[in-house]
Amino acid sequence: MLPLDEHGTAASSALLVGGLLAMLLVFAWEVWAITRSPHPRLKAVEALAATVALFLVLFAGAYYLLDRSTPGSFSEPLSRTDALYFTLTTFSTVGFGDITARSQAGRVVTMVQMAGGLLLVGVAARVLASAVQAGLRRQRRGSTAEPRSGTGTDTDTGGTRDRDAGW
Repeated sequence: MLPLDEHGTAASSALLVGGLLAMLLVFAWEVWAITRSPHPRLKAVEALAATVALFLVLFAGAYYLLDRSTPGSFSEPLSRTDALYFTLTTFSTVGFGDITARSQAGRVVTMVQMAGGLLLVGVAARVLASAVQAGLRRQRRGSTAEPRSGTGTDTDTGGTRDRDAGW
């Protein structure tokens, strides 16, 4: 995970807020890239994977720093692996209950992760789907305006190539 050596609630708060802002910027750039990609569906899968991974690592880092700065914030001391485990069980809504937030700060960060996870899944999926549609529309407009070299009729098979399939 991240090389986290800073102590204090301020450090975990700064990591979380700054990281979430960076995640939003990365996500916005990914949406823009999807609309211009020759393969918008594949780019959307990449964008979702990167965004979810960043989201999970940010919260794992925040939990780790919170536990180091305020011992007893969780039901047991958290290693980096434990923090990632807690983050994943919370994100996936499994919540085994073996690690729980005990402090007010721990509970607040956990609630923010829960709400953020719901928003991430719902809103990000919708935004990415819209970006894919925009990218596909852009491709169709571009393919009707002027044929690209290597597209059109396939002289070997005598058929027409499927431009959306990547032929």
